[in-house]
Amino acid sequence: MASKLAKGDGITLSVEVNPSRGDQPEVREGRGVQEKSPESTWHGFRQKIRFLVPYLWPLGSALLQGLVMLCLALLATERLINVFVPIYSKNIVNELTSGSSWSSLATTVCVYTLLKFLQGGGAGASGFVSNLRSFLWVRVQQYTSRVVQVRLFAHLHGLSLRWHLERHTGDVLRSVDRGTSSINNLLSYILFSILPTIADIIIAIIYFVSYFSVWFGLIVLICMVLYLTCTILITEWRTKYRRAMNTQDNAAKSKAVDSLLNFETVKYYNAENYEVCCFEEAILKYQESEWKTNASLALLNQTQNLIIGCGLLAGSLLCAHLVSQKTFQVGDYVLFGTYIIQLYTPLNWFGTYYRLIQSSFIDMENMFKLLTEEKEVKDDVDAAELVLTSGQVDFDRVCFSYSEGASLFSEAVLYVCVSRSLILHDVSFTVLPGQTLALVGQSGSGKSTILRLLFRFYDLQAGSIHIDGQDISKVSQSSLRSYIGVVPQDTVLFNDTIGNNIRYGRVTASKQEVEDAALAADIHDKILTLPEGYETQVGERGLKLSGGEKQRVAIARTILKDPRIILLDEATSALDTQTERNIQASLATVCSNRTTIVVAHRLSTIVGCDQILVVDEGRIAERGRHEELLAQGGLYAAMWLKQQNSETDTQTDQR
Repeated sequence: MASKLAKGDGITLSVEVNPSRGDQPEVREGRGVQEKSPESTWHGFRQKIRFLVPYLWPLGSALLQGLVMLCLALLATERLINVFVPIYSKNIVNELTSGSSWSSLATTVCVYTLLKFLQGGGAGASGFVSNLRSFLWVRVQQYTSRVVQVRLFAHLHGLSLRWHLERHTGDVLRSVDRGTSSINNLLSYILFSILPTIADIIIAIIYFVSYFSVWFGLIVLICMVLYLTCTILITEWRTKYRRAMNTQDNAAKSKAVDSLLNFETVKYYNAENYEVCCFEEAILKYQESEWKTNASLALLNQTQNLIIGCGLLAGSLLCAHLVSQKTFQVGDYVLFGTYIIQLYTPLNWFGTYYRLIQSSFIDMENMFKLLTEEKEVKDDVDAAELVLTSGQVDFDRVCFSYSEGASLFSEAVLYVCVSRSLILHDVSFTVLPGQTLALVGQSGSGKSTILRLLFRFYDLQAGSIHIDGQDISKVSQSSLRSYIGVVPQDTVLFNDTIGNNIRYGRVTASKQEVEDAALAADIHDKILTLPEGYETQVGERGLKLSGGEKQRVAIARTILKDPRIILLDEATSALDTQTERNIQASLATVCSNRTTIVVAHRLSTIVGCDQILVVDEGRIAERGRHEELLAQGGLYAAMWLKQQNSETDTQTDQR
């Protein structure tokens, strides 16, 4: 909501305000790890300022740089106007009391009125110069907001799969939102509030000392020092309340997001009342912290008002005494009163600006944590582009653990690969160009992990993976993934049209190419039965489509991408038997002459594969073709027999 608030509300005039937006929490966004925030919000001040400077001076844009210079020139003009307004106010009073000519008086009044028009109702408030500066600054502000958001968004997409699996989406979105806004707010507060206020105070002290006496300058100086000291001390003290408030705010919003994203699960377990109670409890905790924040704010405001009132009283009594002693003219008292009130207006807001800057720094803390989050999977500095010639895939003694920080040394591979913490133990196999390899085994044996490692979602602890003799850890991730198409087991779609979800496989594809891919995935006819055809919205995460329909969209995406290496992670697990047969025929055509790795649950779908690996507790327990594995009478044969018996029982029950 946009509102004009009193100085004590901690929000500047005419600013978009969200009452829940204040200081950042002590939660490390996206990781669910509680971290202790620095005691002072000025921790890392130099680093934050270095981060802000590039957005103050937009590189590569002469127009924006010119606007920055023009805004600074207007800011300096405002400072001069603030000096001359009280002077002309004094001149009017003196000319009225001394009986000056009408022409001289009229000229003075006109100049004074012009200065007030340029200045506005108060120092920098709604005047012509101030409004013009604000208007010109909009383009710079938009540039800053755009660059920060794009940089942060790109960085989040560059983080590892591990980080995204552990993140709290609601917290991350709040951090991005508040952090982006804090950049613009900081630049605005520092350039157009803090620096002008300090300049006005310095100019006022010099003017009072030179025009009146040193006592007037001393009164202003003492008042200013006391005011700033109390403001800083009390504000630093109440920071813990603001952080606690935002911790609870993030918790409440995160709870709401999680609950709404899992709407179906809530319905399945009839847990609506439980979710509402949890959300209400989170709001109550937030409001308790909010009350402490507002109470400490009221104490700060009263202290500030007391100091300003005492300073104004002392200066006014001294000036009035000197006027009564005929040392000063009446106009001098008007000059003092006008100037001191004009000075105290920005000084009175100085505490608010300080709190806003402090709040913005706190808002930046979690954004900085996001920006400084290390990328787990990085390209080498001299990473080459993958050159795919035939598509041969080699796994050489691969060991992998999902535990962060796990590290294996080549000379200790045999020892560490025995560790139970590893998901994959000394896995080695080769997929020749154009061959199809199937991975089978119990759930959790490591089959899908093999696909993720080939796609380089994670780096290995030991061993290596090669494509056409090139170590995938030495080539760029973008070039590696451009040759690989994936049909995941759990397909999540964008909240967009079904046509655009298919086109995501190749965003430059034509409408006809999208329809051909859908036809190959056996979903074209189903799409045509929908009310809006390919323009039908699939809903958030594709919830308007069935599991089988979502999987067919994923298959269509991969067909449209036309990759050289295809990874199928139980791509037909959510399909009925007839649709599965149709898609298997389509996949057989798509995968012909392409290197394919299939994770399969139904063994009947992989009997024709060139090679089958049986994965058991992260190890390759058996390998060979379908007939060879049956002849061995091992794990594969037992799985085959179990599935055949299960299918026979199902057919009997149906009869």
